Amino acid sequence: MSHFSANWDDKKKGPGLGVRLRGSVNQGTPLKPRLEQANREIQGVIGRLDSTMAKLREKDTTLFNKIVAATQKRDSARASVYANELGELRKMNRMVTQSRLALEQINLRLNTISDMGDIITTLAPATSILSGMRQSLSGLVPEAESGMSEISSLLGGILVDAGSVSGSSIDFGVANEEAESVLSEAAAVAESRMERTFPDIPVTARQSTEMEEA
Repeated sequence: MSHFSANWDDKKKGPGLGVRLRGSVNQGTPLKPRLEQANREIQGVIGRLDSTMAKLREKDTTLFNKIVAATQKRDSARASVYANELGELRKMNRMVTQSRLALEQINLRLNTISDMGDIITTLAPATSILSGMRQSLSGLVPEAESGMSEISSLLGGILVDAGSVSGSSIDFGVANEEAESVLSEAAAVAESRMERTFPDIPVTARQSTEMEEA
């Protein structure tokens, strides 16, 4: 553990962790600045997701009003089309909201790291979470996906270095289980927020859509 304090923050105490490890990422850079950089990248992605969610909310309101107007005119065909669009839009919003919540969890966990063991137990599931989110957001929020790639690279490099110094092995089975747990919790919270925030699709439009799909 003495390696950790020597390579956590102070560059003046000798060469950085990466200097002593062959193939290390970001050679010569202590761990703390790299984790801080990852946190900044995460905040940047969260900001981009917030912007996307705001646009989706505006589109949601517009489509919902169109459904109401079409329903009032007894134009069930048009109401059904708008209802289908709104359903797909809300799926996207739910996915973006879930990703944002998961990123917040990663951010909180990075801020609690204080020793080498924390790095292994925190970053292993975090990289798995990021991998799952990148697949979900692929093509949906390209700018967020590229940001997540950068974060994955940063955290992956730190994880490799931490494992090399501590000699600890990474239990990817446990890491993946924890990642699934975080994503599932984020999905449940996202669903709850969607239900509280957005009004239900008018019954007649929803029934027309269900009849078409049957």
